[in-house]
Amino acid sequence: MGDERPPESPDGAVVKFPVLLVMLGAPGAGKGTQAREIANWLCVPHISTGEMLRDAVERGTVTGKRVRAIMESGALVPDDLVCTIVEQRLSQPDCERGFILDGFPRSVHQALFLDGLLKSTHRGSVRVVNIRVDRDSVLKRLTGRRMCPKCGAIYNIYFNPPRRDSVCDLDGSSLVQRGDDTEEAVGTRLREYERQTKPLIERYRHMGALRAVDGNADPKTVREAIVRVLKAS
Repeated sequence: MGDERPPESPDGAVVKFPVLLVMLGAPGAGKGTQAREIANWLCVPHISTGEMLRDAVERGTVTGKRVRAIMESGALVPDDLVCTIVEQRLSQPDCERGFILDGFPRSVHQALFLDGLLKSTHRGSVRVVNIRVDRDSVLKRLTGRRMCPKCGAIYNIYFNPPRRDSVCDLDGSSLVQRGDDTEEAVGTRLREYERQTKPLIERYRHMGALRAVDGNADPKTVREAIVRVLKAS
């Protein structure tokens, strides 16, 4: 976030530590971007289970080899493996001030595991932010995404198009669309997300831990809304 700081709330409230925040939101809701920026501002780790799994695969660790085999078979990574990776990560010293979880928990089973882990380490309860975005916006954000295979620059044909159609502004390479950003693939991802997380959202709502944020707003407004949730907790 650089030198930019979210504004203080009118009563001067501050964020309370440790920050134990779970970010929920459909694919394309922007939770990863928001989690990274707020984590950087608060000096707590942004923990993405997807990134950790991909990193383990790339480094060829014992866990990574198991994950690679599972992914190559087309199966979902089982809860026990994901929970073990999260438990190991949360035990690291940089998590003492808290953390922002992105991509975990994704099921009630994982949420129960997280509750038990935090209780056993006397760390308190999580706060949960659900970034809500309408389906049409998600489709445009994901199906409109284009990437430069050379420099990694990301564009969107609806919101942030390149100056020349399908050509990277930076190096002139032809832009590509990720295989999981097609309309059919996005539809499948959204249905799977809704199936997995609807019971989870209801559980957190029943517990009084859930706060909803309008993800259709511009990124700065969304970020400020999330910070207000943290200050009010």
